[in-house]
Order: sequence, then structure tokens, then C-alpha cells
Amino acid sequence: MNIKARLMIAAPLAVLLAGCGGHNVLESPGDSQFGEANRQTMMAQVVNPDPYYDESLSTSGELAADAIERYRNDDVKEPESIRTTNVGGGSGGSGGNSN
Repeated sequence: MNIKARLMIAAPLAVLLAGCGGHNVLESPGDSQFGEANRQTMMAQVVNPDPYYDESLSTSGELAADAIERYRNDDVKEPESIRTTNVGGGSGGSGGNSN
């Protein structure tokens, strides 16, 4: 292979490789917020080993013991019922005639 043929092959390859040289694959060009959702999710899963609370946490061993006894004696307090939907009273018609 002569020198002219080698240059014809090497020149386009050099141009293609030069385009790859300046791009950093770890950074998104022009977008500083790229990957922010992943970083926020990862930070939300990290537990603070020395947490600070605005008010002290109060617990009562006596209340916990009473709850355990009620559970063991099958005398658990029923939670109060809360309605989340209204059944009936709607006026939804089908719009069609039935004969």
C-alpha cells in the first residue's frame, strides 16, 4: 500500500477520533441537572446515624404493656369506622331507552 492510500484512510479516521476526544461520558453536555433524580433518591435512602428531633420522643412502657395484654386476651380496641365514599344517591343514567 502506498503512502497516498494510507493518508486517504488515516485522515477520515483522525477526524472521527478527534470528535470523540473532548466528550466526557460522565457529564451531560449543557445540562447541569442531569442525574439529579437518581442522586435525590439515593440520598433519601441514607439513614442519619445521629438524628436530631425538634421534640423529644416520648414512649410509655405501661401503655405498650397494656396493648400487648389486650392483644393476648383478644380484647383489642376496634378502630372507629371512617367512610371514604358515598354509596347511592347518585343520578347516573345510561341515557338509553329500554323497552
